[in-house]
Amino acid sequence: MTRSQAKFPGAASVIIISAPSGSGKSTVVRSLLNSAPGLQFSVSYTTRARRSREKNGREYFFVTLAQFKRMIAAGEFVEWANVYGNFYGTPRRPIEAAHRAGADILLDIDVQGHRKVRKRLRGAVSVFLLPPSYEELKRRLTARNSECPATVEKRLRAARDEISHWPEYDFVVVNDNVARATRALHAIVTASRARRQNQRDEIRKICRTFS
Repeated sequence: MTRSQAKFPGAASVIIISAPSGSGKSTVVRSLLNSAPGLQFSVSYTTRARRSREKNGREYFFVTLAQFKRMIAAGEFVEWANVYGNFYGTPRRPIEAAHRAGADILLDIDVQGHRKVRKRLRGAVSVFLLPPSYEELKRRLTARNSECPATVEKRLRAARDEISHWPEYDFVVVNDNVARATRALHAIVTASRARRQNQRDEIRKICRTFS
């Protein structure tokens, strides 16, 4: 697995979420976006094949390897990875647009991407979404019926390593129930918006009324 990255400016509030494959992250993220107005989602690019229920531009932007490599050369990713032979990348432009608009943005990236983005955006808030058990993760991966048993086993082996990185995150949410996990994430987003660095302009405006 290899990675590369590029420099980029900070955003008003960046929420990073990571989880092992099969943890139900996509479902929880969709639920969160529906319940947290003003939170934007950074759609990643990938070279992997689109699954039957996925829509281009919603879960991912699906591109060819040649297109992805052109984007790397043009510096269009803040971070990218080659994972199991498929490339994944977080585009720069949505983060820059959120920065200019003072908006909040949600990044769905893996543990390595999280580590690299946090070095550049020290104010970002990170959340690790944890499955309730190994057995449940295996059941979810198998139930997807989108991959062969060998690939499922490969993802389960990777999950053992990925969950060991949970201490690097600000928050850990167990996804044993989508509604409960969504409420926990919503609370984290609300708390992030209340941090002083995200309210400087409003705070200064109020303070001037006391002059």
